[in-house]
Order: sequence, then structure tokens, then C-alpha cells
Amino acid sequence: METVPGRQRGTRGTGDGRWVTAGCYALLLVLGVLLGMIGSFQYSRALGSFPAAAVAFALGIGVVCVLGGWGMRRPLGGLMPAVGWFVASFVLAMSTPGGSVVITNTTAGKWFLFGGSICAVAGVVVSFTLWSPARAGLRKPKR
Repeated sequence: METVPGRQRGTRGTGDGRWVTAGCYALLLVLGVLLGMIGSFQYSRALGSFPAAAVAFALGIGVVCVLGGWGMRRPLGGLMPAVGWFVASFVLAMSTPGGSVVITNTTAGKWFLFGGSICAVAGVVVSFTLWSPARAGLRKPKR
């Protein structure tokens, strides 16, 4: 049995964390799906004539994308919730053969879909800008 410097002989390490990382990305994807599903059914709540819930869910997905990138320190952390949100929201926006839809063509529906799309893309762009591996290489001090 080979020993690793700094580790006692016979102890098991946690490995390199690939499974944990993959699990975190999967949870970020599920979080995006949940945000899209919940938002698709709750977007029409309003304060007077202002579609407050639609705007809140749109901003929420942008914030989750940025926080996902920050938490994982990789752009993929910001991309996964956006992909989940897009899949859930746009599947629920499609009409069924009977003609019914979940997200209607109203002001609140447009704010939810278009605003959420813009905020998700903005969150992904921020994640790519701040935590891309190429940018991380630029921040390393030169010796």
C-alpha cells in the first residue's frame, strides 16, 4: 500500500470529489427546473396591475445562476440552473393537443418568459466572465 504525504497509512481519503461535484451540478439543474415549474404556476400573482411575481421569478433565476457559478467557482455552475429553468419553463409554455397552456400570452406571462430568459442569460454571462478557467489563469500571480 502506497502512502500519500500528510496522510497516515491505512486511512481512506475522500478521493478527488468528482462524485460530489457531479452531484452539485445535478442539484443546480434540479433547482433550475423547480424554479421554472414553480414560476410557471405562480407568475400571474400581481401587485395591482404590476406582475410582481413574474419579475421576482425572472430576477430569481438570474441570481441563482450567479450564485451557482460563485459556489462552484466554474461557469458550469451558472449554466446548470439556466438550462433547467429553460427546459421547465418552455415545456410548460407549449400548448397541449387540446389547446391548453400553463403560461398564457399575458403581460405577466411575457415578463416571466422573456424577463426570465434575459436574466438567466445575464447570470450565465456573469458566471462565465467571473469564473471561467481562462480568467482564473489571468489572476494567478507571476513568479
